[in-house]
Amino acid sequence: MGVYILTIITLLPLAGAITLFLVGRGEKPNENALKRTALLFSLATFVVSLALPIGFNKGAGLQFETNVEWINAFKLGVRYHVAIDGLSLWLVILTTFLVPLALLSSWKSIHKRQREFLAAMLALETGMLGVFVAMDMFLFYLFWEVMLVPMYFLIGVWGGERRIYAAIKFVIYTVVGSLLMLAGIIALYYLHGSATLNFTFDIATITNDVKTHALILDPATQSWLFWLFALAFLIKVPLFPFHTWLPDAHVEAPTAGSVLLAGVLLKMGTYGLMRFNLPIFPDAAHQWAVLISSLAVVGIIYGALVAMVQPDLKKLVAYSSVSHLGFVVLGIFSFTDQGMQGALYQMLNHGVSTGALFLIVGMIYDRRHTRLIAEFGELANVMPVFSTFFMVVTLSSIALPLLNGFVGEFLILIGTFTSTLLPHAKLFASLAALGMILSAVYMLWMYQRVIFGEVRNTSNLELADLNVREKLVLAPIAVLVLLMGVYPSLFLSRTDQTIQSIKARLTPAALGAQASLPASSGPATSRETTGQAGVPALPGHVTEKR
Repeated sequence: MGVYILTIITLLPLAGAITLFLVGRGEKPNENALKRTALLFSLATFVVSLALPIGFNKGAGLQFETNVEWINAFKLGVRYHVAIDGLSLWLVILTTFLVPLALLSSWKSIHKRQREFLAAMLALETGMLGVFVAMDMFLFYLFWEVMLVPMYFLIGVWGGERRIYAAIKFVIYTVVGSLLMLAGIIALYYLHGSATLNFTFDIATITNDVKTHALILDPATQSWLFWLFALAFLIKVPLFPFHTWLPDAHVEAPTAGSVLLAGVLLKMGTYGLMRFNLPIFPDAAHQWAVLISSLAVVGIIYGALVAMVQPDLKKLVAYSSVSHLGFVVLGIFSFTDQGMQGALYQMLNHGVSTGALFLIVGMIYDRRHTRLIAEFGELANVMPVFSTFFMVVTLSSIALPLLNGFVGEFLILIGTFTSTLLPHAKLFASLAALGMILSAVYMLWMYQRVIFGEVRNTSNLELADLNVREKLVLAPIAVLVLLMGVYPSLFLSRTDQTIQSIKARLTPAALGAQASLPASSGPATSRETTGQAGVPALPGHVTEKR
């Protein structure tokens, strides 16, 4: 099982989706049986995924690896290559952790086509997991596109009044970015094959050949390729000014869809930047760092200011995502250990905290069927348990010390402020710090109005507090918020090796060595360069059979 554990984790939810269509087909569906089946498959996926951090070797590179021939027609060199490293480990766990909670949150709120809804959720989980474990560009793109389909239906079928508009807008933005990335993948495939005589889509091979200068891209080519990938990822983040699809998608999506959209899908953009753009196109990353960091800072402040004036709870949380993901992008392009570690940690923090905020908004919406902040008030007396969970998640979102949000944003600000590779780094860090202040303003103001504000509707005085199911949804998140805040080394120690290997590609010495080489080098044919079976190892890369 150890060798194929990533395949099992990735395909288990898809097996659950297929099972949902096979069980009780042609009969009136037993809704509870369908829900339990979907929840069982998602929980099984989470339990199996826990073997990854337990068996993870902190000092190694790619682990739990499966690398076999897949499509060799026309000598394309497409392989089924899945593996994880410190960059993807916790993102896989975040995905498997959030899906069961999202399913539980929708237990009573989905009243039509439940079989299809549950199957779409499980199929979406397979797509998301595949993106994080794929180490072949063809396979990566396949999962990237597969993930789009179930999310389109989640928004378009089970969304709000403007669901069709939001779903189509989401698809248009994502497909444009995906096609740009596909062009970049094809170009990189041929450029690498021409330089090394090894036509492959393997991410590890291409990354290592760039590192060892078996593949040298001139500055103009590198810049073009950088943007073909970067635009796809920045749209997914989304970075200002590509953010306009996000509020519509969040507001119209069902609660479970919003949780996974904010908790996991947005992280695919920042993950892609760290997997592709920094290690494969390091010169272009430096060349465009100021522009992207500027957009990140604009997004931080703009997202916070717009969130501050939102009358709708869900739209407020959506714009807060624009602001928080700006911090992640800024940390990535600081090119420092602290900044990149903080960016990766903030991906997890945002997934936990913002996912919880959407769950909380969904719970109150189920009771009042409104998300307008002005409609609430005095919930502290009638819903004390709800108010307590809401407070913990709110304080987490504004980066209170000893909670998870503080660690990530603190590392990002320190890493950016001390960066010697990012021009105007101190200015960027100072402006980003303003975003932290603004986040405290809009989150605490929102909490005060909802929980302690004046009662404008007497219906608020008759609301029921959280039931057992809703407590089971929020309790694990509250525990994780505290654990990540007081014991971050549990998570950071497993990501350090990968961050170090990415940073090594971005140092002036590494960039200078690349620049000093001739524009073209001969094919990499030595056993030392290509490694076993023509597949090189990343820094610290070991092929393990567990």
